[in-house]
Amino acid sequence: MFAYRLSRCSETEDWAVDTMEAVAAEVAAALRISQGLAASRLRYARVMRERLPQVAEVFKAGEIDYLAFQTLAYRTDLIEDSAVLAAVDGELFVKLPRWPSMSRGRLGAQVDKIVANADADALRRRTKQQRDREICIDEVQGGISLIRGRLLSPHAHALEQRLDALANTVCPRDPRSRHQRRADALGALAAGADRLGCRCGHRECAAGTRPAATPVVIHVIAESAAVAGSGSITASEMGADGLITAELIAELAVSAKLVPLTHPGDAAPEPGYVPSKALADFVRCRDLTCRWPGCDRPASRCDLDHTIPVSQGGPTHASNLKCYCRTHHRTAKEPFSERHGHDRHTHHQQRPAGRRFARHPRASWRGVRRPMGRRHHQPPLSADHRRSPQHHREHQRAGVG
Repeated sequence: MFAYRLSRCSETEDWAVDTMEAVAAEVAAALRISQGLAASRLRYARVMRERLPQVAEVFKAGEIDYLAFQTLAYRTDLIEDSAVLAAVDGELFVKLPRWPSMSRGRLGAQVDKIVANADADALRRRTKQQRDREICIDEVQGGISLIRGRLLSPHAHALEQRLDALANTVCPRDPRSRHQRRADALGALAAGADRLGCRCGHRECAAGTRPAATPVVIHVIAESAAVAGSGSITASEMGADGLITAELIAELAVSAKLVPLTHPGDAAPEPGYVPSKALADFVRCRDLTCRWPGCDRPASRCDLDHTIPVSQGGPTHASNLKCYCRTHHRTAKEPFSERHGHDRHTHHQQRPAGRRFARHPRASWRGVRRPMGRRHHQPPLSADHRRSPQHHREHQRAGVG
């Protein structure tokens, strides 16, 4: 409908209503939806027809849903070169049916990697957006001000976590809503306070005995060359969507605490049940999030799970460890079978209903995803290779399974 109307009305530049608005009005009337929703549907329909026709075929085949297509359209919107867009469209056409279940954030991060490799101009435009960051404070009325602006993602996520931590330092009887406490926490943060004043009005308020808000730590994983300012590989923030450009990494590294990441390579398994800090850091930086299909829980807030239980001969080694959030760590108590992939990073899981899932680490850097090499002791997969619920109960508190 849009193409037909555009072909007949493209020369009428003086018209008060453009083609998009006119077609959206017809769609709204036909589908009995609002003008705004109709305009949104029309925009995505044009993306299917004009920008991502091969991805549209994947959508028509039922391999992805409408929300996933919206994510794909948004993440490729900065591409202006038609040849680059066609290449990205073709790569997504091949990869989308193979990808496991993902949240919108994780899907967006995967698309960002493809775009970053294919379109340097899109990456440069993203870099410009990062350089244009600012904070503006506008007076409104009645003693209220409006804060708006752009922050670097690691700083924004640190601010969000800090506001949550401060908002939780009051007692349960505080009359303010969570949103109000977060807004007030920004004032406390500006004043250098480590807790938010409680407004319950009780003399025996328990807020005074609560611990102060703990410091916030944001984990950003990058290659050493990017940290030194000589690399071009993008980085990722643990538990966040999108990529961080190499130029921004060099800037963040100036004030960040740098911790080198050691690849276990062909090293022998560790003797203990609980992995060392170095091994745990590697596994979390490799996985970035919970490895359960569709879960985006940051790896920093996940348990480390032994694919093959130690009680059955499983080693405490990166090839036998993965991140599970607490919910999915408990879900893993149900009987199921698991085995390693050829690269020793991928894990294959078979659920009791018979469905099989391949879970890949989220990190894409060659240095982290490098194969482990020597295969360590692993019992043969059989019907007896089952999870023990008692095993999980014993070690749930330790955060290791």
